Amino acid sequence: MKKTIMDVLENQQKLDPDITGDMEVIDTEEELIKQCEEMWKDMEECQNKLSLIGTETLTNSNAQLSLLITQVKCLTAELDHWKKRTPEITPMTEDVLVTLGKEEFQQLKCNLEMVVSTIQSKNEKLKEDLEREQQWLDEQQQILESLNVLHSDLKNQVVTFSESRIFNELKAKMLSIKEFKEKLLCTLGEFLDDHFPLPDGTTKKKKKNTQESNAQLVTLNEIIEMLINRMFDVPHDPYVKISDSFWPPYIELLLRYGIALRHPEDPTRIRLEAFHQ
Repeated sequence: MKKTIMDVLENQQKLDPDITGDMEVIDTEEELIKQCEEMWKDMEECQNKLSLIGTETLTNSNAQLSLLITQVKCLTAELDHWKKRTPEITPMTEDVLVTLGKEEFQQLKCNLEMVVSTIQSKNEKLKEDLEREQQWLDEQQQILESLNVLHSDLKNQVVTFSESRIFNELKAKMLSIKEFKEKLLCTLGEFLDDHFPLPDGTTKKKKKNTQESNAQLVTLNEIIEMLINRMFDVPHDPYVKISDSFWPPYIELLLRYGIALRHPEDPTRIRLEAFHQ
């Protein structure tokens, strides 16, 4: 049973001074030699027991069981041997106490150094985590400030829309579209007048009865405009009747290039191709 240094000192203080003074100090070298001799004798006894046990022959059927029994016997004999021995008390001299104290303090020092190293490594890791979290916090604060500035700008730019304002905006858009349409038609008319003019003078049309028609011819631009208006004004019946004022080459031009289509039952009626569908 192990005792601490303080317990040993207290026990020595409690001993009778006369008895402690009469105790003889045993030489450490002789004690070690004595212990070695006793251990050597114990080893010889164990060796003799093992040699006697080894002479027994084991059958294949109960070899494992016999081996376990032998191990139990050996352990039992060793236990009995240690029970018979009395514990030896190491003499508590000043040198021994100093040596034990140094060993305990050295062990304590090693343990404390390990604890300090562990705590320092944990502190370094916590410091790195703190710096990383602080950096993340700074970034989030910058984002929050930017969002607040953007929110303030948008809040200042909010404009209340009324029905009258929306109506006026739609009306302005319609006028703009109407002006664009008129400009587009005007440009188209100029192009057609330049590249597809009417024949010079009054053109006479031959009829079956060899009668001359003095009907005034309309331009290609007017024909296309009539077809466009008919398609959007009367979408369920977009056909226009071919009159004497339509110059036949213009009609042939529109039909040949797929700009206009004849009525499937009435060839005297044509309509504009639905390019917008």
